Amino acid sequence: MKKIILFTLLAGAVSALYAQNAPRPVDALSIVRESRDRIKADTTSTRSRMVIKAKNGTTSERLIDQYSKDGPNGSRTVIVFQQPASVAGTRFLTMENPGKADDQWIFLPGLGKVRRIAASEGSGSFVGTDFSYDDIASTNRNADLDNHTLLREENLNGNAAGAACYVIQSVPKDSSYQYSKMILWIAKDTMITTKIELYDKRNNLVKIAEMSGQKEVQGWLTVMVTKMTTLAAETSTTIFVDIIKYDDPIPEGVFTTSYLETGRPR
Repeated sequence: MKKIILFTLLAGAVSALYAQNAPRPVDALSIVRESRDRIKADTTSTRSRMVIKAKNGTTSERLIDQYSKDGPNGSRTVIVFQQPASVAGTRFLTMENPGKADDQWIFLPGLGKVRRIAASEGSGSFVGTDFSYDDIASTNRNADLDNHTLLREENLNGNAAGAACYVIQSVPKDSSYQYSKMILWIAKDTMITTKIELYDKRNNLVKIAEMSGQKEVQGWLTVMVTKMTTLAAETSTTIFVDIIKYDDPIPEGVFTTSYLETGRPR
């Protein structure tokens, strides 16, 4: 299953528990593929708290549910905002298109209708958070859409006590993509992506994603905390996963624009 937890972001953060002597991939593309595609569950359901921190240190919190499911043409994910009242009822659908950009739609209660997200809106803020629409879609981004280079191997953040990581540079083949490159730190023992640096078209570092709080859930080592920091704005959005379930039944009708509008599967 490629789509895991939407806010584990960009490279997938759920890992099978590996045997101590399990073979490791040797090239950058294989490493990225294994990091993104290793989960075996057909569905994932989560409830999470989203904490948005402003430059002045004040915070606001949102409660969200997410439902993800594999399908014949790729993964589908729906996000439902439950609280606070200002965003309650906002629903977002993304559908994977193998080999090309995902299709995305959003329902905003204030507008009362479903709106398709255009490719040109990819860099826009996702419902006022530090995540962009491109960030959301990239949770199941096909590894073949980027050129990958293994830069080096090092401990996370240069700390001797940090996880030993592969450091990989991923450069989008499509020049219209929001980022010029992404630098990933993938833990060698678990293949979990622990950090991602995101660079704009001028090759400036603009965002950093950090994944932590690993916990075993139903036999899968799962990242429970994902933080996205926007450097220039000095803001951040942190996702705390409170509940996660794998392989719970999810009706097909959830992954439709009709569900976005009504909140009821048909």
